[in-house]
Amino acid sequence: MPFAPVLHAEWIKIRTLPSLLGGLAGILLATTGFSALAAAGADGSDPLYSAFFGVSLGQIAAIAFGATAVSAEFRGGALRLTLSAVPDRRRWFAAKATAIALPALAVGLLTGLVTLLVGKAVLGADGPTWGEGLRGAVGCGLQLTLMALFAAGLAAVLRSGAATLSVLIPFVLIVSFVVGDLSGSVADYFPDRAGQVALHSTWDGALGPWSGLAVTALWTATALLAGAWRIDRGDA
Repeated sequence: MPFAPVLHAEWIKIRTLPSLLGGLAGILLATTGFSALAAAGADGSDPLYSAFFGVSLGQIAAIAFGATAVSAEFRGGALRLTLSAVPDRRRWFAAKATAIALPALAVGLLTGLVTLLVGKAVLGADGPTWGEGLRGAVGCGLQLTLMALFAAGLAAVLRSGAATLSVLIPFVLIVSFVVGDLSGSVADYFPDRAGQVALHSTWDGALGPWSGLAVTALWTATALLAGAWRIDRGDA
């Protein structure tokens, strides 16, 4: 079967599952909501990060979206039915990843723009400039998309949404910060933190805005390749 109809079939799954639509809505609501709260109490030291602080929590929703989209295939024999229609497992997984990436990117960029507008409204004259704000909005969209895909790849490896979330959510909320406090620059290369360099006005680490996103993209590519290998070699 050609790639286009496979992608269309995967997109139908995305837009007809309420849990996945809820995950996309959660990305927007969590990011903008927590960003507004952070901006209201900002000290002015980093206006861009104050405006985009909520991405740290919004990426939890992105992780849930990516993990759920893949793990749904491992419940009730859904994957066997899918592969009976699309025997080429790699093509199917590529379509699945694309069907996750496109809405995640659209919602991520929308989230970045809304978060920027809310941040500038709350911070007023202390807010980021439009130039760095637009960089932050694009970085926000890309980071959220990459984290959704990272979770999708890991879910394909673990074949479980619950296992994926039990690994990634504590990692993002606890481990990354603890290791960061203890080891300094090592944690800057973690996927949840590297891409967020683009959300800072200034950064003292080795990574820049785009090199940080490139590090997250490398983590994501590795997870997707591992997921594709697991799908290709594992039982349906």
